[in-house]
Amino acid sequence: MKKYFILGLAIILILSIGIINYGAWLNERGEFQITRRMEENRLEVPCAKVMPREIAPRVQISTVNLYSNAMADAVALIDGTLSQVLQPKNSFVLQGDVIFIIENEDIALQLQEAEANILKANSELKRASNTFQRYQLLIETEAVSAIQYDEAEAAFVAAEASLKAAQAKKSQLIVQNSRQQVTAPIDGKILVVYRQQGAYVQAGTSLALVGDFSTLYFTLPVEDSVARYLNVGQVTDLYFSKKDFQKVYSTDFETGNLGSNQTFSASIVEITPPISEPAAMRNVLFEVDNKSGILEPQTYGAVSFKARSGHKCLTVPLSAIADKSKNFIFVVKADNTIEKRSIKTGANDGEYIEVLAGLKEGEVVVTGGMEGLVDGIAVTANLMQN
Repeated sequence: MKKYFILGLAIILILSIGIINYGAWLNERGEFQITRRMEENRLEVPCAKVMPREIAPRVQISTVNLYSNAMADAVALIDGTLSQVLQPKNSFVLQGDVIFIIENEDIALQLQEAEANILKANSELKRASNTFQRYQLLIETEAVSAIQYDEAEAAFVAAEASLKAAQAKKSQLIVQNSRQQVTAPIDGKILVVYRQQGAYVQAGTSLALVGDFSTLYFTLPVEDSVARYLNVGQVTDLYFSKKDFQKVYSTDFETGNLGSNQTFSASIVEITPPISEPAAMRNVLFEVDNKSGILEPQTYGAVSFKARSGHKCLTVPLSAIADKSKNFIFVVKADNTIEKRSIKTGANDGEYIEVLAGLKEGEVVVTGGMEGLVDGIAVTANLMQN
């Protein structure tokens, strides 16, 4: 009996040890499976390598104010009614061409009155002249007194003065009459017509804006990181957004009009302060070739320019930048964990951005799916083709 009891205890002990070992095995196997599943379910993120590339800086501009150095208003020089508009908007005029006719009825009446005053003054001068000549003969024979002679001379001088005054008044009215024709102050195109036919205008009123818009200008503040790759005489391409580039094209153009796809040539005229002087921001003056006549002196929104010549530098895709200030990026380390890193960036071409500090060639950066990324998190890097 004792023998069977001991045998039973041994069997129970063996079973207990087996159960404990089996439980430990199951636990280890479960942890292994969990670890393997976690590794298999790592967050997959698109990535790219830090590489040297040649980029031509592209700068996005919220607004651009284009202006011309050759602009002037055609101004009314007399009061009156605008009876005729001879040159419509967008027409080309030469200096002196008549654009408007202003009617001032008072001038016509005053001219008639001036003519009558001249006739009257001529008649009075003739009578005074005859009297004075007769008195000159009579004074020699003492047939008239010296007082009578002086009075005749004074009347003659006064008559001459009256005639000159009447003639001067007429000349003044002729000038006023000529001002009923409003002419172009310079050669150019009529951009704006401020007053329509039938309107009453006063002297000094601007009636139309005339200018030569074949060359336009604008000034742009640029960060030094971009300005250092620009130089005076350099040619860039100017692009306008479809939304803000809408015009009624009612004139003939020197080149084909491509609408919002039109690219304009803009050359750099001046950079202030010069690149040789230290500055965080610089003003760049651009000269725009507008021989097509499509652009107008006005403010345009959502404009960008891109330099035609580039420079080679260390770059990453713009999609890799993790913040609006372009100072942070997520780097995939050799152990496939994430590091959020501060970097310094420079110019960009709309696709790639220059890295000035913080990254080395060959490092891998995240280019998308950045939500939830933190330092130390394990990822699977899906490297894009460069």
